[in-house]
Amino acid sequence: MTQVLVLVEHDADGLIDSSRRAVTFARGLAVANANSKVAVCVIGEVPTGGAELASAIGRQAAEYGVASLHVVPFTGYAPLAWARALGQLADSLSADAVVAAGTDRGSEVMAHLGAITGEEMVANCFAVSRSGTHEWHLTRQRWGGSLIEEAWLEAGRALLTVATDAIPPASVVEPVAAPLELELEAYEPQLADGDTSVVATESPEQAGGVSLASARVVVSGGRGVGGVEGFSVIEQLAAYFGGAVGVSRAVTSLGWRPHSEQVGQTGTRVTPDLYMACGISGAIQHLAGCQSAKTMIAINTDGDAPIMARADYAVIGDVNEVLPALLEVLRARG
Repeated sequence: MTQVLVLVEHDADGLIDSSRRAVTFARGLAVANANSKVAVCVIGEVPTGGAELASAIGRQAAEYGVASLHVVPFTGYAPLAWARALGQLADSLSADAVVAAGTDRGSEVMAHLGAITGEEMVANCFAVSRSGTHEWHLTRQRWGGSLIEEAWLEAGRALLTVATDAIPPASVVEPVAAPLELELEAYEPQLADGDTSVVATESPEQAGGVSLASARVVVSGGRGVGGVEGFSVIEQLAAYFGGAVGVSRAVTSLGWRPHSEQVGQTGTRVTPDLYMACGISGAIQHLAGCQSAKTMIAINTDGDAPIMARADYAVIGDVNEVLPALLEVLRARG
């Protein structure tokens, strides 16, 4: 029996939103390929995250129709090593497709996997079907979603990243297995010399924050915030909602905030329940990164800024006056 293997990412609560969307995509692909099942691979700190985290990931995977969960107990992020492990697991499962969310991490690992195996990797897919043993019909986003491309891939195994802002997460009506019955395996890959080099990093979660890619609320600031000091109220508002801080490209170019917080075509694509754009004009590159937010609020002194027309709610005003007043009202309400 063939399988569709999905590389998933997690935070302290379990599978992140983009990975849920990737699993939803993979489940549709498995249905289109008779007798295929969905398997997921978790690489990293799940074993050290405790039984509660492992249970949460298992429960969520089952709810999304996953048949088996495979854990690779690496410490730290090393893309080449992750790709090597993912490829070996795919071989052992006879997977005919390997899928990952189109996050920075998912895209990097899949690119390494393509380089290792010599197989084609196709990015930003949101629809796929198979015709014959070696033919795949793909629909994917190009140019930040402004162009939709249909293409054929000739390959025995497809390596795909998912344009997660185009795939809504959807659990199955009845999980394929209860969490305790989900097939759980530890997988030990055979690594090559040099695969395990890890540079010490600090993730947003380790720093006490929330991952931008998985945050349900994102409060973003642009040039209109006025400077580094102006992000204090942005941070306070994001913390109030339990969300993450985002920025426009102009802000990172000015050196006010790190690139890791950039939302947009050349940054992170976010899919929050609420996106607040504060002092951001709304260049097409930025809109490509936030257009899938369920609700968007824009605050800008320019009522004709492009983002005002795209927002569900628009406030014409200075963010340095509006946000402190908003925060005061919210805190007063508890």
